[in-house]
Amino acid sequence: MTIRRSMLFIPGNNPGMLQNGGVFCADAVILDLEDAVAPLEKDAARLLVAAALASVDYGGSEKVVRINPLDTAMAADDIRAIVPCGPDALLLPKVQGAKDVEAAAALVAAAERPGQKPVKLMALIETPRGLAEAYAVAAADERLTALAFGAEDYTAGLGAIRTKEGTEILAARSLLVNAAAAAGVDAIDTPFTDTNDEEGLTRDTTLAKQLGFRGKLCINPRQVDAVHAVFDPSAAEIGWAERVVRAIRRAEEQGSGVVAVDGKMVDAPIVSRAERILQLAALLGLREEAGR
Repeated sequence: MTIRRSMLFIPGNNPGMLQNGGVFCADAVILDLEDAVAPLEKDAARLLVAAALASVDYGGSEKVVRINPLDTAMAADDIRAIVPCGPDALLLPKVQGAKDVEAAAALVAAAERPGQKPVKLMALIETPRGLAEAYAVAAADERLTALAFGAEDYTAGLGAIRTKEGTEILAARSLLVNAAAAAGVDAIDTPFTDTNDEEGLTRDTTLAKQLGFRGKLCINPRQVDAVHAVFDPSAAEIGWAERVVRAIRRAEEQGSGVVAVDGKMVDAPIVSRAERILQLAALLGLREEAGR
């Protein structure tokens, strides 16, 4: 399991943030060559990000680079310069369909050094067309490991009014989560853009977790702890998961096909959810903290 509760954007043209990106303890850092970088600074940012990948210790954070859109010449330049430096993944912006992923995968394969750990891909879904093609995108190539949602460009494409409550993106969030789950990849939620509203961030992240997202894009280091607090399994969730696993094991030992926990029937999807909670809790050290 790769933990992606928080994925923090770091501007690729900011040497200070690139140098210190590991101190924020995000599950992933996204070194950004796209929206955070002005057109005249693209080449310099590419060099800075390549140097950061080669020299900066990002600790346990997954190293992701958001390249420029695939319909620009800069994307191929980004891939050729960045892939040999050993990022864990590339985040592809404004993905419109499976062909975008396939084209990126071919460029990545050509740019990898012999023996290099394969570079994964993540697709950022930011347009109505991209959302309509989300499952095909998610299933397009074995390198594709996550779908992320970009609500600002998506709602602009719809002509919708963007609100903190997010009513206008509820259907899109649900469709993206479903596409990711059907393809067996992670779903990562859109950023919460008001960096001064921690209460709003917590509400928005709680909804994302309820919908099935595995994590959230972050645009400010201050958001990381609040996002983790929501996505970390609670003591109540861990306790429920342990009861489910114990109950199903007893039922298997007794040859019973029927089991209930807390008065509710338990079937395979419930067991799978419980096992994932326990796996995540173990990886985060939460079960040890509870004395289990």
